[in-house]
Amino acid sequence: MSIRPFRDIKRRKTKVISVGKIKVGGDNPISVQSMTNTLTTDINGTIKQINDIHNEGAEIVRVSCPDESSTKALKEIVKHVDVPLVADIHFHFKRAIEAADNGASCLRINPGNIGNKNKIKEVVRAASENNCSIRVGVNAGSLERDILEKFKEPCPEALVESALRNIKILEDENFTNLKISVKSSDIFLSIEAYRQLSKKIDYPLHLGITEAGGFVPGSIKSSIGLGTLLLEGIGDTIRISLSDDPVKEVKIGNEILKSLNLRERGVRIISCPSCARQGFQVIETVKILEKRLAHITKPITLSIIGCVVNGPGEAALTDVGITGGRKGSNMLYISGAQLEKVSTNDMIEKVVSEVEKKASELENTADDPK
Repeated sequence: MSIRPFRDIKRRKTKVISVGKIKVGGDNPISVQSMTNTLTTDINGTIKQINDIHNEGAEIVRVSCPDESSTKALKEIVKHVDVPLVADIHFHFKRAIEAADNGASCLRINPGNIGNKNKIKEVVRAASENNCSIRVGVNAGSLERDILEKFKEPCPEALVESALRNIKILEDENFTNLKISVKSSDIFLSIEAYRQLSKKIDYPLHLGITEAGGFVPGSIKSSIGLGTLLLEGIGDTIRISLSDDPVKEVKIGNEILKSLNLRERGVRIISCPSCARQGFQVIETVKILEKRLAHITKPITLSIIGCVVNGPGEAALTDVGITGGRKGSNMLYISGAQLEKVSTNDMIEKVVSEVEKKASELENTADDPK
């Protein structure tokens, strides 16, 4: 059971490209990305972090390749992960070639920073031969000098001009397996840059608010910026940039998509902020259930409401629901219907059991050839 959205988001039509096994653009699901913050030369540490990020629900992971030892490490890393890797490259064209040859599924570059035409040809050749896509990554903090001189400061028009310039460099080499980003740490600048660019190209767009800050401010800025664009149908893949554990970036990215009904993955908990009417400790219960149910990947809705004011109404719209009652007697709902009263002491275990049962039913339904 799922809550019917007030309205469906009509996504902008874009070309479809491949990042390894993941399709980006067109009608394909909006993918969530993150980036490792380990030294890429720390092969075991990087593999572990990539797998942690992937297990949280990221479909694509980016790793930094600032030197030859990092691109060499990439060759071993790709053997131990089951997620496409994007090699983050700046300036040195040989690093891009090495990354493509060593298993990267995508290169994040600005062709204008790579060097002369012959160097760009070599990068495009390596990308083409290895079925490697390219993300043109424009950032307000590293715009070309002549563009900054023209516009006097980073602005939406400057980011768009930089993106179009870099796209043309690759198109002139007959390379169109591209996705584009125009990021800034300023929400309004980013939103307007993406809006303008979306009217000029049909390549898939990678959304992000760069250098957004720590967990709380970064999550809020990203939710506002990316949420605004996604509501307008703009965006094909997203990355939340936080000064924190990259696993948290994936968690926030998935929650943004789930909140907009653009993704169905895992348990969506609908819970009240709690007050004096609550029949049990809502806040602590939700925290425990978030951890206990983190392994569920099937889309399930769960309402945790502390009293009968809004509880029955919310439970009627969710797969599993708990409404707080008097003297520790709470009502359990399944598929919107009352099932039984559950004591507060038994409530968490009962909810976990029912959610896992629902997930198993969905799994079996998906496997049924009928």
